[in-house]
Amino acid sequence: MNETCPCGSKQNYTGCCGAIINGKREAGSALELMKSRYTAYTKADVDYLMKSHHSSTRPVKKRKSIKRWAESVKWMQLIILNTWDGTSSDDEGYVEFKALFFENGQINQIHEKSFFKREKQKWVYVSGAHF
Repeated sequence: MNETCPCGSKQNYTGCCGAIINGKREAGSALELMKSRYTAYTKADVDYLMKSHHSSTRPVKKRKSIKRWAESVKWMQLIILNTWDGTSSDDEGYVEFKALFFENGQINQIHEKSFFKREKQKWVYVSGAHF
């Protein structure tokens, strides 16, 4: 499959976020995890969204509604606005982003500052503040 990765990297999906989503490699930073989670939303891959979510905040009961919503919108673009920490030498980090999507005839966005941390040596999403 020669599909371009939805994260905006202009790389091939399988060599970019697809490798993280499919478990061929771990996200090396909070930013890589954030991009892979956006990509998982574009594919409504709820298994990966749950797996990459911190165990203390994982929304298991919302699994079906997350999948239904992710499939119902047309994902348009991920815009990274800023990052704080979250590198390979950190244990916590933040990524501020906008995710643009088309829903009910309108362009909408999620604008969030996401908090990531390591759990069992792997980057996971903990929570986010919406703007």
